Amino acid sequence: MLKRIEYIIKNLLLKLLSFISKGNKKPNERIELNSNSKVLLIRLNRIGDALVTTPFINILKKTINCEIYILADKKNYFVFENNEDIKEIIVFRKGLNNFFYIVKKINSYKFDLILDMHDDVSTTVSFLIALSKSNFKLGFEKSNKNIFTHTIKRPDPNKFHIVERLCSFSEILGFDYDKEQVKIIYNPNQSSIKEADDLIKSLFVEQKFILGINISAGSDARFWGTDRYKLLIEKLKKFDLNVILICHKKDYKKAESIIDSKFIIDTTNDFNFYGAVIKKLNMLFSPDTSAVHLAAVDRIPVFGLYVKYKLNELIWSPYNTDFDCVITEEPTLNNITFNEVWNKFEPFLIKHLSIYNEFSKRI
Repeated sequence: MLKRIEYIIKNLLLKLLSFISKGNKKPNERIELNSNSKVLLIRLNRIGDALVTTPFINILKKTINCEIYILADKKNYFVFENNEDIKEIIVFRKGLNNFFYIVKKINSYKFDLILDMHDDVSTTVSFLIALSKSNFKLGFEKSNKNIFTHTIKRPDPNKFHIVERLCSFSEILGFDYDKEQVKIIYNPNQSSIKEADDLIKSLFVEQKFILGINISAGSDARFWGTDRYKLLIEKLKKFDLNVILICHKKDYKKAESIIDSKFIIDTTNDFNFYGAVIKKLNMLFSPDTSAVHLAAVDRIPVFGLYVKYKLNELIWSPYNTDFDCVITEEPTLNNITFNEVWNKFEPFLIKHLSIYNEFSKRI
């Protein structure tokens, strides 16, 4: 009931904001930027939301070389750390006082462009943009379109990946890019890379193909089941490879019943370490979560388990890396059978094992 009331209030506020918002709207007119321009991109919400934003940041920096600032959430700002394309990260925290502090801070920077990188409408982001001062305000054409000076039509989510949808802002900014070069950007710090490297060396004396199996996601609906993961580990014994299990601390007990605890890597408290561990893999097996986008940073092949329940758009698959998956249109992964997964995963694994072994012979 409270959720319903909150939803109604937010919608009323958005309608009021849309009604009172004024400005010289130029929905299709090109925005001119140069190397002296200061641009603020707003991307709140979760880790995956931040990761899929990094390709656009990269092509914007490469093409225009403007100063790029990010307004991020306390739940995802660390994704943008160590990113050389970004001049500064501003962290948004909830609360009325913090809200007005952020508005004041944004206005003190005198941005040439504020860009809403959200696919959907956020009441918080809408008010932030409406109260912020900037020459240009850009976003997708949505119900809050009156707060922007410029909007573009959102590419069809049934045909275009989320990364491609976000990169479509390039058209109104007057530049093109090579789609083959577009990739997720994330750079773990050097101490985490060394820690992950030392850990892998301590686990495996012989260098082999490393398969990482991530069992954790943001929702229990995306946990595939202890018995299925145990059977997967058993089936993998016939292959000449090394296996590690990656999990969040909430799933550690489950992980212990799946594999010997020395091969379990808990990445809960250090996202840098999480990203560094993913970099050491030759393949990732994972439910739909941020791990699949981290794998895409280094074009690591991914086999995914996806829930597409009441979702009328493309899944958030890892971008520009080899990928296969099993998708259910039910609310959980419970009804995806082991055989259904294995029949697709085994040939995918064999293909990449063969590539790895052939490459290893050459060196």
